[in-house]
Amino acid sequence: MGILTGKKGIIFGALNDKSIAWKAAEAAAREGAEIVLTNTAAAMRFGTTKILGKQLQAPVIAADATSVSDLEALVESAMAHFSGQFDFVLHSVGMSPNIRKSIPYENINYDLMGKTIDISALSWHKLLQVLYQKDAIRKGGSVVALSYIAADRVVSGYSDMADAKALLQSITRNFGHIFGKERGVRVNTISQSPTMTSAGSGISGMDKMFDFANKLAPLGNASAEACADYIVMLFSDYTRSVTLQNLYHDGGFSSMIVNAEVL
Repeated sequence: MGILTGKKGIIFGALNDKSIAWKAAEAAAREGAEIVLTNTAAAMRFGTTKILGKQLQAPVIAADATSVSDLEALVESAMAHFSGQFDFVLHSVGMSPNIRKSIPYENINYDLMGKTIDISALSWHKLLQVLYQKDAIRKGGSVVALSYIAADRVVSGYSDMADAKALLQSITRNFGHIFGKERGVRVNTISQSPTMTSAGSGISGMDKMFDFANKLAPLGNASAEACADYIVMLFSDYTRSVTLQNLYHDGGFSSMIVNAEVL
């Protein structure tokens, strides 16, 4: 029996086999969970989410994470599929139009910044609010979002995504307090190492950032597969008293300043 045997949940953002959400879905299924997969309709057209759905025998439901009505429909469909409440959710959603258009932070387009915040942070609040209002998560359940160290430290080139991740972590603490007190549900974020996902590869200088972090971290960069295992642990009952946390999963990078390899 796996550590998620009998548990059920939703995984957002499994675009292709390079994505952390894809690895998390595979790991959750390996550990005995039943899952529902979701992504935007556009991402599903250009990605391979449906292939993963067939592989894991999981329903794939299109939803725009910035749309409350889409999220409501998704959660209602998941509750119908699972015949009631479920146990976990992974929010792996983020995108910056400013970064995609190579617009520097000091000359930011504010309309595009609003879209970054909506996609990468407010979607988290909307999701938590829908889950709370519909009483969708069982007591003892776990909701996890992916963050990054740029929420706490300056990472050149991460631009308005850093602001979005800082807001994501604030929402985690504030909504997590309510969810914990009222429903016994855990809410956490994970700050993962630089990872060569499709989204990460779009950031200028990502290859150099990856190499630098890998040299500085005592254990090297954590892989997407290792992050998936960490996510599964947070979904499990082994972390039943962990909430309101931003948890670094980065091989020790976040505690380092310098070592001989980077000098």
